[in-house]
Amino acid sequence: MMPHLRTGLAIVAMLSLRSPPVPTTETAAVDDRVAARVRDLIATGSGTQRQFAADIGLAETKLSKALAGRRRFTATELVAIADRTGVTVNWLLHGRDDARTHTAVPDGAARTESTAAETRGMRARRRILDAAWVLIAENGYHQVRTADVARACGTSTATIHYHFPSRSALLDEALRHNVKLAFDRQVAELGEVTDPHERLLRLIDLQLPTSTLLRQEWSIWIQVWAESAVDPSRRSLYWDAYDRWYRSVAMTLERGAEAGVFVPDAEVLTRALTALIDGLGIQVMAGTPGATAERMRATLREFIDRSVLRPGATPPATPPATPIATPTSDEKTEHA
Repeated sequence: MMPHLRTGLAIVAMLSLRSPPVPTTETAAVDDRVAARVRDLIATGSGTQRQFAADIGLAETKLSKALAGRRRFTATELVAIADRTGVTVNWLLHGRDDARTHTAVPDGAARTESTAAETRGMRARRRILDAAWVLIAENGYHQVRTADVARACGTSTATIHYHFPSRSALLDEALRHNVKLAFDRQVAELGEVTDPHERLLRLIDLQLPTSTLLRQEWSIWIQVWAESAVDPSRRSLYWDAYDRWYRSVAMTLERGAEAGVFVPDAEVLTRALTALIDGLGIQVMAGTPGATAERMRATLREFIDRSVLRPGATPPATPPATPIATPTSDEKTEHA
């Protein structure tokens, strides 16, 4: 199974339990524009519509209905389409990567740009990156050779070197891929969440190391942290990549404070909350005795209740944590 297909299906499994929102006149207009963009991606891409549907884990009949405007693309499907084609969910929804949304847009060296006319070279580069990303996440940056990447994506080492002159360049692109994956998830999932407290909880849940895909993302982050500690040349990209996450948390806390739900100290709380998430995540990934993703979630929610919620504020009932499946590499998920 090709790496982008495995990643796309993991995304499907992770998000598929979320119910789509009820469409309105405004969302219907957005849906029409999304369908037109997806049709363009299929027309200018490689493969057939049937293959495209299979790659994103969707029945061809359901894809046809969505393209014809008879059903909505769900958040799950939008993320899978973005992963399959290399565009962002922001571009699918709004026609531009930097449209204002409920999460921060990647900036600086971490920025990615969408194109509806992907060339053969761009597709080859993306296949290489997908394969390298999985190998680095699962085996470690220093254990992955160029020959391993070439074997995983069915190409030559010369082709790998053409697109990525060094292993260091592969790690840099792996981090940018991490940023895009998180950005796509958050744009797709948070747009319909209006309550600040629920949005903060959902933002955190989307980053917990609870699935194969998210554990792979955490693995990449931890390796980049380690490399940045000893190699100052990596820090500029790392700072830009991490800044997007930091700004997303800060934005959520600021809007909650403006709504009177959170205490008005977003900068201090952002530093504390992101540091707590990082530390707990490392403990889970390192297999620290007693450290689990569920305990991590509980600790973070306790912190939010104790330190973030404004005294006297009455938040809505805490939404249940979304159960997330951990698919095997050969699982194929079909969803509505």
